[in-house]
Amino acid sequence: MKKQEATSTQQRDLTEKEPIAAIATPVGEGGIAVIRVSGKNAIASVNRAFKGKDLTKQESHTVHFGNILDQDEQVIDEVLVTLFRSPKSYTGEETVEISCHGGVLVTQSVLEAVLSLGVRSAEPGEFTQRAFLNGKMELSQAEAVADLIHAKSKKALDAAHQQLEGQLGEHIKQFRQQIIDATAMVELELDFVEEDVEFADKEELERLLKEVDEEIDDLLATYETGRLVKHGVRTVFIGLPNAGKSTLLNTLVGKDRAIVTDIAGTTRDTIDVDWSYDGLRFKLTDTAGLRETEDVIEAEGVKRSQEAFEKADLAVYLKDLSQELTTDEREDIATFQKNAGDTPFILIGTKNDIAIDVEDERMDYDLKISALEGEKIDALKKLMKQRALENTDYNESSLLVTSSRHRDALQKAQQDVRGALQALDRGMTGDFLSIDLRSALKNLGTITGEITTEDILDSIFSRFCIGK
Repeated sequence: MKKQEATSTQQRDLTEKEPIAAIATPVGEGGIAVIRVSGKNAIASVNRAFKGKDLTKQESHTVHFGNILDQDEQVIDEVLVTLFRSPKSYTGEETVEISCHGGVLVTQSVLEAVLSLGVRSAEPGEFTQRAFLNGKMELSQAEAVADLIHAKSKKALDAAHQQLEGQLGEHIKQFRQQIIDATAMVELELDFVEEDVEFADKEELERLLKEVDEEIDDLLATYETGRLVKHGVRTVFIGLPNAGKSTLLNTLVGKDRAIVTDIAGTTRDTIDVDWSYDGLRFKLTDTAGLRETEDVIEAEGVKRSQEAFEKADLAVYLKDLSQELTTDEREDIATFQKNAGDTPFILIGTKNDIAIDVEDERMDYDLKISALEGEKIDALKKLMKQRALENTDYNESSLLVTSSRHRDALQKAQQDVRGALQALDRGMTGDFLSIDLRSALKNLGTITGEITTEDILDSIFSRFCIGK
């Protein structure tokens, strides 16, 4: 394979660009704040505003006490300055981290003092982008940094750590190498086509490509689980007005997030709340009660309830057990259960503490609860998690694909591999085979960073916070 057709992060030169700076901690009142500076002559630049030891003469990975001065040489704040010399830093460049007292004004003043020395403000994700470009991490690991920062559940955090450790990248590199070896044999054979020499064992090549196809298939099968773990389980509570949807939502999240009254139709719009249980994040949606109404606002709420149901990963229908089950509601339940399709559907009887005595209701409830009394709430939580993951092969140690970008790249690579298999089966010449194999390599390379474009990098790093 020709080297110019693939760019490896390991082959990039470790170069230091112009110095950049940003506040790396949340802005606000706090004990300390950290300003990060990285790039060419970062240490010398900070040294010009630092009163203390000569930073340019100090060793890497050392911490120094002193003052940061403004342009009039007035003290802004007492600080601790930590030095990281290239290449032993997060970015691979000279890096300085200034720890000052927390607070909006003092932190901004220290940053401005640094920026006045010819250092520019960092763009979102620019520190991590430089770390990738300098070969300190592969692209999937760089993306994991953002996932780590934005993780809102224990399982999302675990998945981000897994990717940050490079497990996904290493796995992809293994079968990508198999394709590289296969491509090399096919293209070597093309170079000797006039001599009618065969270097590629067609049966071995077919076996190898089928193995890669299966490995990609296994990874793709984890995406749905990865999506739920990363983004949360979209869970919608539906049912007639006053069925106890808002009360249940408040009980689960442990606070009065939704307004609860005895008046039917109090909830007129969807209300979204994040809630975590056993490490898994749920995005709970309380909906307007389902009924025909001439009230324009309530009717819009009912419409949004239906839209929320259609997008849900988990549907929970609540039936008020203190009210008789009508023929219309029975039909509604059957319709929702049918329309749920592959989406897990749970039928819950609510207000069990004041349930009326019905001899022959003939409804198969998953649970009967009382949110007000806390009856069977723990059982409901377990059931919600179980049903949310019932269509997945989730395992605590599973390697998960959590990024839609990675999924798309894997799908394209799989199409290429299958195209190569079809070419083999039809007895097509190696040049056609080579096209598919090269395309598969390109698509897999976009995950780990062997192949990148400015558009890919801009898309990935634009969602980072400034200072990371």
